[in-house]
Amino acid sequence: MATAEIVLTSELTLIECDRVLHRGRALEEISEASANERRATLAEAGAAWHRMKLDDVVVARAREPFPVEPIRTLDALHLASALEAAAAVPELQLLALDRRVRECGAALGFRLAPELAE
Repeated sequence: MATAEIVLTSELTLIECDRVLHRGRALEEISEASANERRATLAEAGAAWHRMKLDDVVVARAREPFPVEPIRTLDALHLASALEAAAAVPELQLLALDRRVRECGAALGFRLAPELAE
């Protein structure tokens, strides 16, 4: 991401990141200090990202089938956002570590990042 000219993401990304931190605290998997450090890092990085709203077009596309099913609800929203972003940024790469999202993204024609060893 450090070399990307622009970072586009769904507004869900920050919500999901915050939810992971809340869960980590609730389950006592991370300290409050660590959670606060991670929130600060997220806020700094997120300030430079272009965030996409969950508009009617994204929601409608997320409700449709994807080429690789099953796909989870939030992942469908992320993929629908990526499709919308790709209309404006044709060279868009999809950053994902989740196997299902990567398979679906590849089937939708996205270049994937990071490149993972098979």
